Amino acid sequence: MATSSSPSTPRQGEGPVKTKALSLSFVVSSVGLASVVILSGCSANFGDVSSAPTGTAMHIKGAVHGGQQPLNGAHVYMYAANTGAYGGSGIAASSSNASTSLLTAATGNPADGNGNFYVVTDAGGNFDIHGAFACTPNTQVYLYSIGGDPQLSGQGVAGTPNSAAALMAVVGDCASATPSGAFPNVTFVSLNEVSTVATAYALAGFTTDPLHIGAPSASGDALAGTGLANAFTIGLNLVNQSTGLPNPTLPLNSNAVVPVTTINTVADILAACVNSSGAGSSGCSTLFSNTTYATMPTDTAAAAINIAQNAGTNINFLLPLANNTSPFQPFNSTIIDLSLGINYTGGGLTSPNGIAVDASGNAWVANAGGFDVTEISSSGSYLSGASGYQDISLVGPSNIAIDRANNVWVTSGGIGLIELSNAGTVFNGTVGSRGGALDEPESIAIDGAGNLWASDFRNSVSKLSSTGAILPGDVYTGGGLSEPNGMAIDGAGNAWAGNFSGASVTEFSNTGTVLSGTNGYTGGGLQTPQQIAIDGAGNAWIAGGGFAVTEISNTGTFLSGTTGYVADNTVNEAAGIAIDGAGNAWVANTFGSVVGISSTGATLSGFSGYANGGLNQPMQIAIDGSGNAWITNFQGNSVTEMIGLATPVVTPITAGLPVVPTPDGSSNLGTRP
Repeated sequence: MATSSSPSTPRQGEGPVKTKALSLSFVVSSVGLASVVILSGCSANFGDVSSAPTGTAMHIKGAVHGGQQPLNGAHVYMYAANTGAYGGSGIAASSSNASTSLLTAATGNPADGNGNFYVVTDAGGNFDIHGAFACTPNTQVYLYSIGGDPQLSGQGVAGTPNSAAALMAVVGDCASATPSGAFPNVTFVSLNEVSTVATAYALAGFTTDPLHIGAPSASGDALAGTGLANAFTIGLNLVNQSTGLPNPTLPLNSNAVVPVTTINTVADILAACVNSSGAGSSGCSTLFSNTTYATMPTDTAAAAINIAQNAGTNINFLLPLANNTSPFQPFNSTIIDLSLGINYTGGGLTSPNGIAVDASGNAWVANAGGFDVTEISSSGSYLSGASGYQDISLVGPSNIAIDRANNVWVTSGGIGLIELSNAGTVFNGTVGSRGGALDEPESIAIDGAGNLWASDFRNSVSKLSSTGAILPGDVYTGGGLSEPNGMAIDGAGNAWAGNFSGASVTEFSNTGTVLSGTNGYTGGGLQTPQQIAIDGAGNAWIAGGGFAVTEISNTGTFLSGTTGYVADNTVNEAAGIAIDGAGNAWVANTFGSVVGISSTGATLSGFSGYANGGLNQPMQIAIDGSGNAWITNFQGNSVTEMIGLATPVVTPITAGLPVVPTPDGSSNLGTRP
């Protein structure tokens, strides 16, 4: 049985301090390298958190390889992500966000210096996890290996143990209520560089280092738990856990292409260190020196996390570590960034434009070239079927927003606003907002009270009730409105509209009073303003349509200067913009890239922006609760999901707004759940 131990500061390579948790009893048997899950007849109750789970006989096996070479004598730990506090880029490692060690003395090995237990690999890199281990229901579990001899002279030939060789692999939810046991989606776990890349990118938004991964899923917002669980699922989907090779497409969607070559490239970069004599080797020293940000990493898992969180930095120095003799082929020696973008086609995607994320982490897409809306689940499946949700009232839908009830609102050309349930059913009566002020509806935003704000390309903005009815006196003109396009709402309930033909932005109070003067806010790099996003301070970020992003305070001050933020000249025909959970702005450039800009205007995406994942005339962008960026490709008839690119954020957007407006426009927009 698990026992408690006194907390102490974790040491790198030894894992965080073990904490007492529920104990599950596991029995092990072995049949070669293949994994076997054996039920002993004991029942299990994993689905009810309030019920104590009973023992389930289960066999967890795996192998640890550096490239194709087994690591002998590596220590393999099992950890659960922290449920009380966030890990992540810029968040310091501490006892409050440390992962929880799950193995117990029943493994037959002594504990490390922090009292954490592990299993040891043999000359073939194989390991068995057996006996009892502690597992609290509804926690997310991963494996971490450290050290081992890469056996550079051949298997079984003793060499130099490599303390810098650290690898990771996602296991999943330890409390899945299925007859097959706690981890039904993982029967054999292969730890290698590919599994490490998949884990590092999928969990980038929640990870400080390999031993500090978490989100306040138990004590915080339930959305935090949803985002963390979805991130673990993504990690499982990117790689075949049995073979340790990338999946060419997502398991639930053959139209979702995984960036295998990029994954291989990053894996080969790590392999140059793993398959070496250790930290003093050229492979390790090159890797660590070029993945140093706050502090220099000391192992390959930490370096992988740093690459995932800084995918556009030091590429020219890292790429030479991958070559034709590297273990994972094919690789790319000319790639300009190391972002991982999954590309979705089919599913009704036709000239996709607007995109929004709901509370479950599902992405909703308005297909401007068709008569449908596409819903993509957080695990990559098409929830809306092969042709999307279709309805006669959906005529070239262009923009989309989701309310607090998770219902979906779409602007439909020549019709007005259409409301769909979260199951994709069009509600009757909501098309009554057509005509008059909504002849050419462009964008839609929802305030904290559930009211709808819609821009009409014929120079008006309308405020509608939560049922879609335009109330008398709630059609606004003036204030410089000139073919208004993007819409956004701040914490004060003020509505912001970007004037596509006016090179300006108009701000209305929540009662329709123009706050931005007769001509709107002009200058500051605004050219053909398109989409607008609001951060937690109430500042408006505008994709200006040219070569700059403009930030305007809630009171109308240009915070981005006279020319706007140019992100080291990587902003190129900015069309879409979204704010992540750290207040950073992410911009979709029509000319084929995604650019990150910090809350202070610093460039986050390197010298070229991110251009992977089949980007083809990107139009709009949305961030989900796992930190993934979803981008619509208007010309490519596709959607790109960039994995772990950003910081997890509250979704849907309207959930970050206060019901009672704040005087200064502040809110929970641009914050973690």
